[in-house]
Amino acid sequence: MNQLSQQLADFYSQHLVNPRFTHQDRPILINNWEATYFDFDEAKLMTIVNQAHQLGIEMFVLDDGWFGHRDDDTTSLGDWFVDKKKFPNGIEHFSQQVHELGMKFGLWFEPEMISIDSDLYRKHPDWMIHDPKSTPTPGRHQFVLDMTRQDVIDYLYDRISHMIESAKLDYIKWDMNRHITEMFSSQLTAAQQLEMPHRYILGVYQLYDRLTKAYPDVLFESCASGGGRFDLGLMYYAPQAWTSDDTDAAERMLIQFGTSYGYPQSMMGAHVSAVPNDQVGRVTSLKTRGAVALFGDFGYELDITKMSPTELTQIKEQVAFYKQHRHLLQFGKFYRLDSPFVGKGNVISWQVVSNDQKQAIAARYQLLNQPNPPYTRFYFTGLDPDREYRVNDDSETYYGDELMNAGYFVPTIKPNGETSQDFNAQLFIVKAV
Repeated sequence: MNQLSQQLADFYSQHLVNPRFTHQDRPILINNWEATYFDFDEAKLMTIVNQAHQLGIEMFVLDDGWFGHRDDDTTSLGDWFVDKKKFPNGIEHFSQQVHELGMKFGLWFEPEMISIDSDLYRKHPDWMIHDPKSTPTPGRHQFVLDMTRQDVIDYLYDRISHMIESAKLDYIKWDMNRHITEMFSSQLTAAQQLEMPHRYILGVYQLYDRLTKAYPDVLFESCASGGGRFDLGLMYYAPQAWTSDDTDAAERMLIQFGTSYGYPQSMMGAHVSAVPNDQVGRVTSLKTRGAVALFGDFGYELDITKMSPTELTQIKEQVAFYKQHRHLLQFGKFYRLDSPFVGKGNVISWQVVSNDQKQAIAARYQLLNQPNPPYTRFYFTGLDPDREYRVNDDSETYYGDELMNAGYFVPTIKPNGETSQDFNAQLFIVKAV
């Protein structure tokens, strides 16, 4: 299965992904969503941006809440105009400040959605998908635009392209947060209504196509309440996707392991989020959260202005490590080793290997600690059996066949006497001598 996944990754890069981004390293980003939700203004965001810049983070992504009067999720979808209360000088001014720091700037959109409380709905109620003979059903307090209509697509193109040009966007996160129900279009004939789902997605593709051709250097990330629309059709336009809205590190171990069967790590958005985690309330160490997110398009989604000096130092080290090994982590050959879906699933491990077999990075995660654990050896794969390697800058050298067949001893007690904890992570950096 590892070889099949690697062949799929090669096929995507050669025949699917926009050549502009095929082997382009993805930037390290920070997204403000879990740090602020809707409660922000320009000054508050700039404190995050300035801190991120000091840590070496390369891009700031402004998520939901920058438009209309969107102070919660009940309003303003479709009104893609900057909220002047939050950005009195316009979003152009905010973007300029981000760019002046040498960082990139990205923006969140949910183009396919509309709120009842929006100027767009008041002007064009017929643009909303609904059965006129029944009361429309909300989902997440929102409704869906009729993407079979050319006037809808043209409106969205005009608004998004305006924001790309005025804010000089480097990245767009394209979200889609509800199911489509009551499929009915006011402009389709009765005979065409059953064609609506197909016509809808063709409209989505048309909008993506126009935007990516007009702005080929803008990196698009698709999202649908996380990975709800993680598919090859969208990967043609958006070379990476937000893997899941579940950002808990322990959950993400399983999510990213499973996703890797069909998609390479360069397509998987993976962020370090706050603890207790907002989705499950679990507390995991910053070390473990980083060690999981490293194996994807790396980023942060937490309020770094509230973190301790020790935590900020650790983030700075994670960022520096990712920059040093980014291409290997994003584009190296990915091997699944210990599966969470086999046996007790308490140990999960995977590994990336460079094409020339001179470098590898492996991760071993243990969900729950055990008393008096047995001696453990970690078995690498994909190395050159006749080449000598060092692991974690150990003074000893090992031949590849030894590391793959006899394994590498995994210490359960650290040199300072500390033992492992629940949700523990260990990284193994392998370099040819």
